[in-house]
Amino acid sequence: MNEQDSGKEPKSTVENPPTDGTLARDESDDIAVGVNQTTAVDESVAAEPVESEPDADAKEPCAPKSDSGDQVAEGDDEEDPVEKLRAEVAESKNELLRALAETENLRKRAERERADAGKYAITGFAREMLAVADNLRRAIESVPEELRGEAALATLLDGIALTEKELLAVFDRHNIRKIDPLGEQFDHNFHQAMFEVVAEGSTGTVVKVVQTGYMIADRLLRPALVGVSAAPKEKGPGQHVDTEA
Repeated sequence: MNEQDSGKEPKSTVENPPTDGTLARDESDDIAVGVNQTTAVDESVAAEPVESEPDADAKEPCAPKSDSGDQVAEGDDEEDPVEKLRAEVAESKNELLRALAETENLRKRAERERADAGKYAITGFAREMLAVADNLRRAIESVPEELRGEAALATLLDGIALTEKELLAVFDRHNIRKIDPLGEQFDHNFHQAMFEVVAEGSTGTVVKVVQTGYMIADRLLRPALVGVSAAPKEKGPGQHVDTEA
């Protein structure tokens, strides 16, 4: 038995290879399994969040500035306290000087107005009293020279003259003076020309005083009404009058 058995060829333990159809099915199954595994891996990868890479072209955010730089900039913008105080002092000094100047102007104006009030307060009353002085002078001048020798009339004239003198003294105490420009050069600031009188000699001279003028302090209270001399007009050739007949 042993020899027979040894004489026989041993059976092959290798199974017969599968047919072509079986091999094709196995390969297709392996491919399908591989595809399924790949799909599962892709789905798991898709499920996981993917971090996007930063865009190279995108601008990087600016780094925040340091606090020290901001403090320096704020320090430059803020005004120096000392300089601020100096500016306030200068402004206060300027306002004080203006106030003092305005006060001084008001004081001078008040003094001037008070002085004017003392000088010209009686202007209206004095102007009304001028008519009284004029009437007294007219009364004296209205008496003829031949009647002045009579005792009764002479006494009356003396009384009127004394009254006029006292009135003029009162005027003088209140700085009211008479303007009597007879024989003086005409001055339009104090005189008012009423007419012209043809006379030889210098022209523009006061030759007649119709009404005396008055001044109160340095102001004109009433101008003097006067007549002014004028040069005679030259006659032309056609205006010659032949007095010989």
